[in-house]
Amino acid sequence: MAKILVYNNSTNRMEVFYREITSAMPYISNRTLTVDEFRGSSNSNILWTDIRCMEAWNSFRYIYGRGIYVGYAFKRPWEGGHGKQSQHYAGLAFDVGQNLTNSGRANMRNLAESSGIWNYVEPRLFNTFMGSF
Repeated sequence: MAKILVYNNSTNRMEVFYREITSAMPYISNRTLTVDEFRGSSNSNILWTDIRCMEAWNSFRYIYGRGIYVGYAFKRPWEGGHGKQSQHYAGLAFDVGQNLTNSGRANMRNLAESSGIWNYVEPRLFNTFMGSF
């Protein structure tokens, strides 16, 4: 069981959810992002994010139109993997597309960039797509 803290930008409050790792993340439509996918390689049973990030995922997943492999989204600073200011520490970034071909990753990246949903999309030189809200 994971404890998930979701910042509600409208009310300026944290909401608390308890979910099994196979369950959908709070605010996710059609079970397109599970707790386990969001947590990725993190060992934490306490995760956090905000509603805007979950809504951005819903929007992008809708326009992408098919399943998206998620390497991970959430990661605590001491679990490594990114610099000290990574949006993964805030639960506001997604590393995705590791199972796609180079052209598939390029297509996903181009869609992510042109969608206007994400504040940041990794440059083309990386082998995976990453977007953060």
